Amino acid sequence: MTANRYAGGAPDAYDYTPMFAEVTPLLEAADLTLCHMETPLSPDDTNLSVPDVLVFNTPHEMAEALAAAGVDGCDFASNHTMDHGLQGLADTEQVIRDAGMGYAGPTAHEDEAGVAEVYEVPTEEGRTARVAHLAYTYTYPNSGTPTTSIPDGAPWLVEASWPSIGSEGILEQAEAAREDGADFVVVSMHWGDEYSHQPNADQQQIAEDLLGSDAVDLILGTHVHVIQPCQRINGKHVIYGMGNFLSNQSPDVAPSLLPGTQEGMVAEFTLERDDEGTVTTEMSYHPTRVDIRPWEMETGPHVVQLVSPQNYPETWERTPSVVDSLGGCGANALRP
Repeated sequence: MTANRYAGGAPDAYDYTPMFAEVTPLLEAADLTLCHMETPLSPDDTNLSVPDVLVFNTPHEMAEALAAAGVDGCDFASNHTMDHGLQGLADTEQVIRDAGMGYAGPTAHEDEAGVAEVYEVPTEEGRTARVAHLAYTYTYPNSGTPTTSIPDGAPWLVEASWPSIGSEGILEQAEAAREDGADFVVVSMHWGDEYSHQPNADQQQIAEDLLGSDAVDLILGTHVHVIQPCQRINGKHVIYGMGNFLSNQSPDVAPSLLPGTQEGMVAEFTLERDDEGTVTTEMSYHPTRVDIRPWEMETGPHVVQLVSPQNYPETWERTPSVVDSLGGCGANALRP
C-alpha cells in the first residue's frame, strides 16, 4: 500500500499527505472546501479493505490528510455507507469530525437525520455567510441501481435516501436549513449510471426540481467514477459527476475500466446573492488525474496531479469536452 510506504513502511502506519501535495494550494485557497468520502473510515485501522472485495474500510489517516490539505468538510453518502453497518457509519462520522472537518449525509444519530451541516464562511465584505451542506445516497445495500431499502434498526436513514424521499423531501430539508439561517444550500448527490459520461433521466429531473426552487443553490454529483457534464439551471450550477479524485481505478489496474476513471476535478464555485435574494453561481474547474503505476507498486507515486495540455493532453481534451457536452454552463477549465 502506497500510504504505508509514504509512512516509512512501519506496520500499521499510513500517510496519505503526499497524495494531495500538488492540489493542496487549491484546496487551501478556497473559502470553503468540501469533499466526497466514498468509503468508511476506521478509527483504529482494523478490518481494512482487502483487494477484490467490495466492502471497504480506509485508515483514519485519510481524514487527517484531507484536513491537512485544506478540506473543511466531507459527505459520506454512497453505496458503501453501510459496508460496516451502523457502527461503521458512526465511526466514519467520528473520524471525520475528529480530524476537524464537518460531516454531511447519513448519520448514526437519529436526532441529526436530515439536518444540514452548516459552515460559517467569511466573505470579502467582512461578513459571514452560512453555507448548509446536505448529502444523499441512491442506495444503502450496495446495489447497481437505486433502492428504497432502509437498514433495519435505523429507520431515520430514510432522510438521506433520495429514491425514498424524492425531490420534495430534499427540498423540505433545504428549506429547513434556510429557516435555520442558511444563506446558501449545497446538495451532494450520489446518483447516475456507473461509468457513463452522461446523466440519466433521474439526475436531470432532480436537478431541475432542486435548482428550479429557491431552496437549493448548487448540486455536486458523485458516484459514476467518470466526469459528467454541468448545466446551469435558474442561474445556478449542477455538475452531474466530478469523476474520481483519489482512487485506485485505472485501465492499468483493471483493463475493463475506462481511461476516464483516472480523471476528476477540483471544481470552484462562486455563490452570490443580490439585494432581492436571488442566488447565482459561477463555475470554473481544474482537471485532475490520479497517477497510478501498478507495475511500480514498491515505488510508484499514486498522487493526484493537476492536468495541463502538456502533461496529459488526452485528459485535457476529454474533460472539457464532457463538461460542455450538454451545451455548456459557462465553466472554464483552468491550467495549473
